Amino acid sequence: MQVRLDFPKAAPDAYRAVAELDRYVREESGLDHQLLHLIKLRASQINGCAYCVDMHVKEARRDGLSEQWINLVSVWQESPVFTPRERAVLAWTEALTNLAQTRAPDADFEPLRDFFSEAEMTKLTVAIGTINVWNRLAVGFRSQHPVDTTRKAA
Repeated sequence: MQVRLDFPKAAPDAYRAVAELDRYVREESGLDHQLLHLIKLRASQINGCAYCVDMHVKEARRDGLSEQWINLVSVWQESPVFTPRERAVLAWTEALTNLAQTRAPDADFEPLRDFFSEAEMTKLTVAIGTINVWNRLAVGFRSQHPVDTTRKAA
């Protein structure tokens, strides 16, 4: 797979705008960083963004999340390691990432009300939208993740 273009270089103003939104989500939204890891990792898995999955797994590890927790994000519905709060966020992440198919059903929205204020639900939705923008840029332009040369799979 070949990189199609270097989007930060091609349109630095657009890149800065997305990066600023991402900075807001990380630093000013007040959202729990563990939830942000869930959102970023699950949306990136759904969108098939190897660049983003690689980055967000490394960030989650760096922030002290367990290997089991990280490894089971892709199969969260089958695992007891996720709390009801995390499950609500994962379901909403999937519903919005697959919006054309799901139409954001009430069944995925209503559980959020048990854990989050309207402001927090809005900010979670902005966080989901932000990672989906990054995924579309990285997948669309074929961004390549770094390859760890010390531990290649056989």
